[in-house]
Amino acid sequence: MNMDPETIAAAAFVLSLRERGLRDKAVLGAMERVPRELFAPRRFADLSRRDVALPLPLGQTMTAPFSVAVMLTALAVQPGDSVLEIGAGSGYVSALLARLGAKVVSVERYAALADGAAMRFAELGITDAIEISVRDGLTMRTGERFERILLNGALPALPDDVTRLLSPGGRLVGALNGETGPRLVSVDADLQGKLRTACGADLRIAPLIQAETAVPTARLRSASPAAEAGPRSAG
Repeated sequence: MNMDPETIAAAAFVLSLRERGLRDKAVLGAMERVPRELFAPRRFADLSRRDVALPLPLGQTMTAPFSVAVMLTALAVQPGDSVLEIGAGSGYVSALLARLGAKVVSVERYAALADGAAMRFAELGITDAIEISVRDGLTMRTGERFERILLNGALPALPDDVTRLLSPGGRLVGALNGETGPRLVSVDADLQGKLRTACGADLRIAPLIQAETAVPTARLRSASPAAEAGPRSAG
């Protein structure tokens, strides 16, 4: 049976991740189904299926696929989970979360990036699974609680404003800056809300930078234009 070049490239991309030790079938399946080249800047499309971070507009970064896969594996998303993603960037990781069956609330500091992500969600037909807004995700004021939280970037410490958004039994995954660079971190909330933090392997990921000033809490559906600007994206 003949396969088209795009299918072959997607299969080779996933095989390269498997060869590096990734075994989560759901994560690998999502990465095979979501075309990273759709989210990469056009001039870097030929690098989209390689394990490299790519520059995005406004000085932001698209995280290398292996680091994305490691974080999603640690996040252990189940179908139907409510997931808060901080730092949408290109929207690539948002799309992966949607393919994993999550109900995604994604926040992005830059309206231009949120606009572009929303258009890509529409192209993939996943707008119903993702709500994207423009705000500072590290200082969110909301009554919502989430079963999973993903921080698309490294921080010196985890803000209380973020960890308090975990629902009982929930999990947060991100990266903390250490002496040798960023390291994977996961925070689990027990049924009483008590938090347990564990650090993992080194991770290649850009910093997540908190906005210097507060921004309006603009919300939009992913198919809508983004509103106004409010951490540094790595999605």
